[in-house]
Amino acid sequence: MTLPARATCHALLGIAAVLAACAPRVEEDAHAGHDHSHDSEHDEDAPRHYVRFLHDGEPSYGMLEAEENAVVPITGDLFGEHGMAAEHVDLDGLELLPPTDPGKVIAVGLNYLSHLGEREPAAEPGLFAKYPSSLVADGDDIVIPAGAANVHFEGEMVLVIGATCKDVTPEHAMYCVFGVTAGNDISERDWQASDLQWLRAKGADTFGPVGPSIAVGLDPDNLLLETRVNGETVQSERTSDLIFDVPTMISYISRYFTLEPGDLIYTGTPGTTSALAPGDVVEVELEGVGVLTNTVSAGG
Repeated sequence: MTLPARATCHALLGIAAVLAACAPRVEEDAHAGHDHSHDSEHDEDAPRHYVRFLHDGEPSYGMLEAEENAVVPITGDLFGEHGMAAEHVDLDGLELLPPTDPGKVIAVGLNYLSHLGEREPAAEPGLFAKYPSSLVADGDDIVIPAGAANVHFEGEMVLVIGATCKDVTPEHAMYCVFGVTAGNDISERDWQASDLQWLRAKGADTFGPVGPSIAVGLDPDNLLLETRVNGETVQSERTSDLIFDVPTMISYISRYFTLEPGDLIYTGTPGTTSALAPGDVVEVELEGVGVLTNTVSAGG
C-alpha cells in the first residue's frame, strides 16, 4: 500500500515531540518471550515506539529514534527474536502502514460509562469483530461508502498482542500485550440498527484507522484519549475510566479466541459521537503514542 504524500511522517514527528512526556512503563516481563537485549542502549525506563512502514517496497518494522529524526529498521520478528539494522531511515517521506498485519481484529463495545447513556453496564465485555481489511494507516482516507448516511467517529485505545495466549487469567493477561496504539472504530449507526450483525457497520473498508506507532512501556490503564474533528475536541477521557480494564478484557477474550502476535483489540470509545462528512479531518490522540489523523472522503 502506497500512501499519498500528505500521509507521510507528520504523525511520527508528533511522536518525537511527546516522548519525554510518556507515562511510566509497565513491567518488562509483560512481554514474555521477547528478547529486548537489542534495546539495551536505550533508557530502560523510556517507552519505545515501533512503526510499520514501506522500506524498499516491502512492509518493514522499525524503532523510532526521535533524537535522530529517523527510524531504525528491525531484522527478524518484532514479536520474537529480532535485532536492529545498521542503517537509519529518515522520517521525511516515510510511508506508514497500519502498525501490524493482524489475523484478528476484536473490539469491545460499551466500555465507558460516559458512552452508555441511560443503559446499565453489562456483566461481561461485549465483543464484536472488525475485518483486517478495514484497517488503514495514519494519513489514509476514511471513505464513506455508497448508501452510508450516518458514519460516526469512535476514538479508542487499541491493544497490540505480542504473544500467543489462550485461557489466560487476569493476573497473567499483561504477558500477552506487546504495546498500545490509537484507533478509530468508524461506525455506520443506521447499519448498526438495521443489519443482522455489525459487519457492514464497523467492518467496511477504511472503517479501522489505526496507528501511527506501537508504544511499548506505557500503562494502558491510565492514558489520556482525545478525539478531535476539524480541530475541535469531541472526546476526552482517561483509559482508567474503562468499565473492563485491560487484564479483564484480555482474559475474557482469550476464553473464546486464541490471541496471536499482531492481533489488535479495540477497547471501546468514551463519551458521545456524531456523524462525519466528506472533508472532515479526524484526529485520535493517545497519550504517549502520537496522533492518528485521517480525512473523510466520499466513495463511489
